[in-house]
Amino acid sequence: MKLLVLGATGGTGRHIVEQALARGHQVTALVRSPQKAADLKGVTLVTGDARNAMSLRQAVKGQDAVISALGTAVSPFKEVRSLSTATRELVSAMKAEHVSRLVCITGLGAGDSAGHGGFAFDKLIFPLLLRKVYADKNRQESIIRDSGLEWIIVRPTVLNDKTRRDSIRALTDLSDFHGGSISREDVASFVLDQVSANTWLHRSPLITW
Repeated sequence: MKLLVLGATGGTGRHIVEQALARGHQVTALVRSPQKAADLKGVTLVTGDARNAMSLRQAVKGQDAVISALGTAVSPFKEVRSLSTATRELVSAMKAEHVSRLVCITGLGAGDSAGHGGFAFDKLIFPLLLRKVYADKNRQESIIRDSGLEWIIVRPTVLNDKTRRDSIRALTDLSDFHGGSISREDVASFVLDQVSANTWLHRSPLITW
């Protein structure tokens, strides 16, 4: 398949690219800095901003699916709009270029996963550091749900750089779930499975070990 990856130079994005190539996919990455992406061998690079309509149209054209691993810096005080802005433009570009499959990574704390991160995350980290970021992730998820695309939203628990386990739990019933972690490698593997599978189509699984 031909895959566009947004956020390809991030921690999880790099694993997505590496594993996608290993699976035989053709990978395009939209990057702001080609220098930062110089080590992404075997990837077609498109230089541009993920919030720019023309850059997105250029990158989306001819793709079979899009993976968004976009992130944003912690912002305790300043309003965050970058994720929702980029996603709104991405949806428009995908519709214009007739690309229907979108797999997007958000995170634990978005939507109905809020309040399931465990005491430290829910009572300290989230309200003090992540509240504004997750307000924008919620806007991002809403845009995707209303898009009419073939979407899957993936919400990983707290990310780590440990070795891949291939023992991923995907949950939608979080009534007895509080806290958890997962490796970036396993997130990448799960996300790549979704570009062609319909198991989680139009759903928002939380993934964890």
